[in-house]
Amino acid sequence: MKIGIGNDHAAVDMKNQVVEYLEGKGYEVVNFGTDTYESCNYPEYGEKVGRAVAAGDVDLGILICGTGVGISLAANKVKGVRAVVCSEPYSAKLSRQHNNTNILAFGARVIGIELAKMIIDEWLSAEFEGGRHQTRVDMITAIENK
Repeated sequence: MKIGIGNDHAAVDMKNQVVEYLEGKGYEVVNFGTDTYESCNYPEYGEKVGRAVAAGDVDLGILICGTGVGISLAANKVKGVRAVVCSEPYSAKLSRQHNNTNILAFGARVIGIELAKMIIDEWLSAEFEGGRHQTRVDMITAIENK
């Protein structure tokens, strides 16, 4: 599985730790984020990962900024993206099972690396349940297409 990762200046260290963690688990990781601590604009990286996910260049995406909120908002503007911000594992798991999220976001200033790993593990191991949830995802897509 190929995972795109994006980040701003607030999340360089966490991004590097997440990349190492994912590669250690056998995932291919494509870095769309910054590697510098110089102030930058998180929407650029949210859009890059969002477009890569929507185009199928990567299977899933992970975004990290100070809170995870701004970068996920940018990604969610890309048609076909369903990005979720999570600060705990349960919501990450349910977001995949019920909402078929394709991008996970969290904040480097909100959670630590060990919690980030738990969130990532729950998100990656969960599978979309379909059924009534597919109906709701279809409704979200219909809103997006208006």
